[in-house]
Amino acid sequence: MSQTTISPTELAELQEAGNKLDIIDVRTPVEFREVHLDVSRNVPLDQLDPSAIMESRNGTRDQPLYVICRSGSRGKKACERFEQAGFTNVINIEGGTLACEQAGLSVVRGKKAISLERQVRIVAGFLVLLGAILGWQVHIAFIGLSAFVGAGLMFAGITDTCGMGLMLAKMPWNRCQETESCDVH
Repeated sequence: MSQTTISPTELAELQEAGNKLDIIDVRTPVEFREVHLDVSRNVPLDQLDPSAIMESRNGTRDQPLYVICRSGSRGKKACERFEQAGFTNVINIEGGTLACEQAGLSVVRGKKAISLERQVRIVAGFLVLLGAILGWQVHIAFIGLSAFVGAGLMFAGITDTCGMGLMLAKMPWNRCQETESCDVH
C-alpha cells in the first residue's frame, strides 16, 4: 500500500490559501479533548468505519480526507484501513498533533490527560517490575510475567500494533463521562 502524507507546514499553507480541510483525529476522546487542531473532528481509531465516514462527507468525497493522531502511528493505521476499504484519497499528517502544534497551527486546548503511549509505558513498566519482584520474593515462575510483557512490547514494535494500547483505550479514564464534553463530532 502506498502511504500518502503531508507535512504540517504544507497543511498550514493549504489552510492559509483558503482550502476547506476535512481532518479526522483518530486518538481517544480524552486525548482529543486535551489538545486538537481547531478544524479537526474526533473519530477514535477503535470506532473507525471508513465507509460511514466517506458517506457522511456530503459532497466532499472527492476532496482529500486528512488523518491525524498524536505522532503519526495511529494516523498511518487509519489510512491503511481506508485504503483496504477502497478509499485512496486519504492523507496522513506527518508527526501528528505534536508536529502541527510545533509548526504553529491553531489548536484548541482542554483538560490535561495522560497520552495513551505514556499509559502503555507506565503499565508495561509496572508489570515488568511486579514480575521481577514476585519472581524474587514469591516464586521464580513470576518472572514469566516480565517475559510476557517484554515479548508483547517486542511484538508491538515489530508489527506497530499494541494490544495493551488497544485495551487501555477502552478504559473508563480514556472515555469522556456523560457530564463532560469531549467535542466528539
